[in-house]
Amino acid sequence: MPANKKLLLLPGDGVGPEVMHEVRRVIDWMARRRRASFELAEDLVGGAAIDAHGSAISAATVARAKEADAVLFGSVGGPKWDTLGFDNRPEIAILTLRRELGLYANLRPAIVLDPLLDASTLKPDVVRGLDLMIVRESTGGIYFGEPRGVETLPDGQQRGFNTETYTTHEIERVARVAFELARKRQNRVTSVEKANVMESGLLWRQVVTALAAREFPDVTLSHMYADNCAMQLVRNPRQFDVIVTSNLFGDLLSDLASMLTGSLGMLPSATLGDTDPTTGRRYALYEPIHGSAPDIAGRGIANPLGQLLSFAMLLRHSFAMEEDAAMIERAATNVLASGLRTADVMAPGAAQVGTSVMGESILRELEKLAA
Repeated sequence: MPANKKLLLLPGDGVGPEVMHEVRRVIDWMARRRRASFELAEDLVGGAAIDAHGSAISAATVARAKEADAVLFGSVGGPKWDTLGFDNRPEIAILTLRRELGLYANLRPAIVLDPLLDASTLKPDVVRGLDLMIVRESTGGIYFGEPRGVETLPDGQQRGFNTETYTTHEIERVARVAFELARKRQNRVTSVEKANVMESGLLWRQVVTALAAREFPDVTLSHMYADNCAMQLVRNPRQFDVIVTSNLFGDLLSDLASMLTGSLGMLPSATLGDTDPTTGRRYALYEPIHGSAPDIAGRGIANPLGQLLSFAMLLRHSFAMEEDAAMIERAATNVLASGLRTADVMAPGAAQVGTSVMGESILRELEKLAA
């Protein structure tokens, strides 16, 4: 059995605790099967932490995250906390973790599983076999650039402003993640910006081009403007392997790509930082992209597969447990192929099940695959 790994679970709000519970069942199964053993810790974030401590994430929780080998995050937010100020909303938890852990490369896969081919709003021939990865820079760009704010002009009007800014180092490190991922996939990277109208985009293109020539001459690099990339994702998404782009464009394009698959409830993500040269530990956080879904929280109908597939990404990228990651992914595909569906991916002729039944079905399938 692999040595213990420190894993911090942060279920959060809404459906977060419900779908995280199904991951705990898989972790317990792995321990029983002696496939892996994890040193688990769990803590509060988001609205739950605000209710308990007055802030979306405590300093103690951040310290725990820094000590962990990986963090598995659920979801945060809900109507209960909508009236709070901008600086104390539940989402501050994830932003704080990204900043404190230096998590600069957000990985958002968009994969169309055969059993869910008809769930996409695009024609099956367009999305069949889709498997692309968007690498979004997540600690720089217009979301973090200075100056920013709202000011009152001499004539009494107000002006809101934000700054798009990137350094060579910030661009190189996220592009390097994309190139390294491509080497394990189809060996192709598309770098996306607006070099035609933005100086930051021009620098982005120049830096990525130089890095590719210097360190990754074996990887095929192409460039695309962000607006064209959005169009191409709908027109012919299978042309892409790995897309690397800025914080703002990555935010938009990854949401667009997610809907090619038919359901937000199915999609995982990872956000990676640097590897510590002394310990070999790479800060990393994994989470589904579906959000807290407060309208269905507590009803036992949430789709746990996004959280489970995020755990599979954790096994692959943080612990190099490729076989176990692939087995969880195969179990999810097989269960869907058997005709079981949660409400968000329900199809004619399928059997609708809730969160716990879907989780139990994954466990049964894992037993078959591990036999």
